[in-house]
Amino acid sequence: MLTVQQVMVPEVITISPYATLREALSMMRSHRVKSLVVDRQHPHDAYGLLSYNELLRAIVVEEGDVDLLNVYDAAVKPAISVGEDLSVNQAAAMMSRFHLNRLVVVRGNDLIGLLTMNDILARLIDELD
Repeated sequence: MLTVQQVMVPEVITISPYATLREALSMMRSHRVKSLVVDRQHPHDAYGLLSYNELLRAIVVEEGDVDLLNVYDAAVKPAISVGEDLSVNQAAAMMSRFHLNRLVVVRGNDLIGLLTMNDILARLIDELD
């Protein structure tokens, strides 16, 4: 059985909820990623997620200002998270059911990775070879 830990990306780029959307866009470009995990504000808080979809909605659809809006204003929070030992089949089912492209992976309450639909499909393609 393939687990989330075996497929996830452990190098997650995080951003402060108080950063501007301009800073988020710059960070995404410099790290060549399509999403950022939004840091918790305190140990009992949830992680958030900021992807191209949320940026498109906040900046283009709602005509928001990249210098006035904070990450917190646009991010999905709480982000749906899963444990590292969950099977990839279950994670994929959850992603499909809730129309998600990404899941935050946690160990306890600590961020340890990010699982994307692209990661799952790439792994499946690799296994076909």
